[in-house]
Amino acid sequence: MTDLNTWQRLAGQQRLIDVAWIDGRAHAAQDGATFAVINPATNALLARVTACADADIDKAVRVARHSFDSGPWARMLPRERKAILLRLSELILAHREELALLDSLSMGKPVMDAYTLDVPGAAQVFAWYAESLDKLYDQVAPTGPGTLATITRVPLGVIAAVVPWNFPLDMAAWKVAPALAAGNSVILKPAEQSPFSALRLAELALEAGVPPGVFNVVTGLGEQAGRALGLHPDIDALAFTGSTQVGKYFMQYAAQSNLKQVWLECGGKSPNLVFADCQDLDLAAEKAAFGIFFNQGEVCSANSRLLVERSIHDEFVERLQEKARHWQPGDPLDPASRMGAMVDARQAARVMDYIGQASTDGARRVAGGERLTINGSNNFIQPTLFTQVSPDMRLSREEVFGPVLAITAFDDEDHAVRMANDHIYALAASLWSDDLNRAHRVAARLNAGTVSVNTVDALDVSVPFGGGKQSGFGRDLSLHSFDKYTQLKTTWFQLR
Repeated sequence: MTDLNTWQRLAGQQRLIDVAWIDGRAHAAQDGATFAVINPATNALLARVTACADADIDKAVRVARHSFDSGPWARMLPRERKAILLRLSELILAHREELALLDSLSMGKPVMDAYTLDVPGAAQVFAWYAESLDKLYDQVAPTGPGTLATITRVPLGVIAAVVPWNFPLDMAAWKVAPALAAGNSVILKPAEQSPFSALRLAELALEAGVPPGVFNVVTGLGEQAGRALGLHPDIDALAFTGSTQVGKYFMQYAAQSNLKQVWLECGGKSPNLVFADCQDLDLAAEKAAFGIFFNQGEVCSANSRLLVERSIHDEFVERLQEKARHWQPGDPLDPASRMGAMVDARQAARVMDYIGQASTDGARRVAGGERLTINGSNNFIQPTLFTQVSPDMRLSREEVFGPVLAITAFDDEDHAVRMANDHIYALAASLWSDDLNRAHRVAARLNAGTVSVNTVDALDVSVPFGGGKQSGFGRDLSLHSFDKYTQLKTTWFQLR
């Protein structure tokens, strides 16, 4: 799959599912409402998709509740759920080209990133949680003679998952896989910009053997379908990845309804600290570019603040300028493209606003900063570097969610750590040093859910992902993810 013409031909043949999926079948909105999904790389209409409203959400919740209470999934033997989820993982890989295209067409990412990273990553997540099911044990409490107290993990019930548009299939897998593995029924709401891979996933889940009603997908706008999920009194937990502001809305919705558990993974402004004792500055520069330009910078944990020790600042910026030249945007269906289009015209305009404001504030643009037109769409933005960015500038304080890097010099270790931690976000951080003592010391002082040492944005299904402060709380991935989708139940036996 290395040929542009092949991907274009497949794109022209691609089936786009335009209706929601409830109780194992297609579901059009009761009021007939739809919304437009646009290909940001061409500005062409892809489809008009079902816009679920309150009545549709009510139906999805009733179906999910019935499927949970009746028990075909929740009371299934763990090894049987494992076999079904493993089949789903295999089906995801079997439809690799199709799923990669669905995400590339809807949100503008390079199709080869979706093909080589996102789709295999989603399949791995389902397989990993499937394999965990028959290896989890409950506990017996040390209550003493005459009693037996067991502590078991039980599914919560009905889980709503609301996921963003930047990694549509991956983010769905991160939440749906552990929630299903734990025995829950799930209602997934994909972002309105990128609904297609979630809908196809629902079809594949049914084919794999997930019973009807256990996995449902509701499409629609956040202020309608998302709000209805947040306020619904019969949803037991809601897991969300997206902006901090919307995360706060979901907290309010829970308080206004049934105090459902809400698990948030929100914004980030991750610092990347490069110390002068880093011996491979070329690798550090290459990774720094990857950390901000991968996926067009539309990554919550993107290393968007680069803090460089002053003695190597100028040399490092020169290296970084050279690396940035290799991240020019192009047609997302061209396998040679490392960056694609921003998700839509609104996001492109938002990023350009940050670029303009940074120059007004006194930052120095040393690379990129221009909006490009490709295939008739001007939703493409060059990789952009700013130096002389002070910690109080908007470019340092706010999440851009685009290919724009803020570079700031620091004088010593304390100065670097102070700037890194002086932020409302605490999702991720990276540091580069060949001094083992410094690496341990600084990693311990950085306030972040994940600290990557001599790399950037380290990630694996076996380790938890999430942060603190206004980046949210709770963790995706790893066995710790089960904490979100289960509750502890104590059963006390008084023996006689």
